[in-house]
Amino acid sequence: MAAITATAPYAARDRDLRNRALVRGWLYVVVLVLFALVLVGGSTRLTGSGLSITEWKPIHGVIPPLNDAEWQEEFQRYQQIPQYTEINKGMSLQEFKSIFWWEWAHRILARSVGVVFALPLLFFWATRRIERGLGLKLTGILALGGLQGAIGWWMVASGLVDRVSVSQYRLATHLTLAALIFTATMAVARGLAPHSEPAANRSTQRLAGFIVFLTLIQIYLGGLVAGLHAGLSYNTWPLMDGKLIPSDLLLLKPAWVNFFENPKTVQFVHRLGAYTVFLVALWHMIATWRRQPGTTHARRATLLFALVVVQASIGIGTLLTQVPLHMALTHQAIALVLLGFATAHWRGTKGAYPLPTEISVRS
Repeated sequence: MAAITATAPYAARDRDLRNRALVRGWLYVVVLVLFALVLVGGSTRLTGSGLSITEWKPIHGVIPPLNDAEWQEEFQRYQQIPQYTEINKGMSLQEFKSIFWWEWAHRILARSVGVVFALPLLFFWATRRIERGLGLKLTGILALGGLQGAIGWWMVASGLVDRVSVSQYRLATHLTLAALIFTATMAVARGLAPHSEPAANRSTQRLAGFIVFLTLIQIYLGGLVAGLHAGLSYNTWPLMDGKLIPSDLLLLKPAWVNFFENPKTVQFVHRLGAYTVFLVALWHMIATWRRQPGTTHARRATLLFALVVVQASIGIGTLLTQVPLHMALTHQAIALVLLGFATAHWRGTKGAYPLPTEISVRS
């Protein structure tokens, strides 16, 4: 009996570690699906496909047109919106199908994320593999996913009546919420991973978290640039319109509107955001090596700065080449890689969640 009692804590610890590995693996799958979803969304935007489906049918919309009559009906709906009458008038049915499939794939993948998240969550909850305190976080992420679906339709609806494209405000909101869901999922998954070192000091933790925040802000600014097609003009660097600080940045009235509706101002602010992320990541790398030289935290800070340099280089290349599809998608993909790594690094500086068995022993 004594031997059984002595080994019981070790068995409970092994069980907790196995449960964590299962939940963490599931969350990393969700991260990969979210990554794919954002890239397909970027492709949908860059190919001008986002308004090709003019109705919101969360259930029935899973089934695409199955015959010529249904395709003609779908095409006729698209022909009623400004994007067709002002930009794509005369488009053939075959050309319509090419943009329709991009938007359909984006919507199907979005629904798939909900299934990939919700069903395993129910299973893990029913089998008591969700640790105390984790359920609320996971439920919150699921709720954000539901909100994201509604915001997606809110965004599409902005381009169906008086505009030939969606509102840049709504596009940036849609993209940023997707990035926030991606960040939250990565943070929870990383918190469940083994940590080879103790938590970093508070200054390192705060600066790492600040880089995550700056990256999210930069993604929002990128959404505004995309919504205004601001990257298609002023395709020089480091000068913009022949100057370090271009003129007419506050041309619109009131002045604050320029930061959301003036393509020149929006692009300039996006550039400033990139410089800020670069400098803060550089300082974080230097400061972490000074405080904790040779540690995993310092090595991750170095890799984070290297990713910032890569992303900045791709951003400049995208601008100079006037935003070709493959460069724009690469820029968006590396932005997510950078965000994911910055989040994992920040969570890694905070140390691991204590295992349920460790909490029981302490209490």
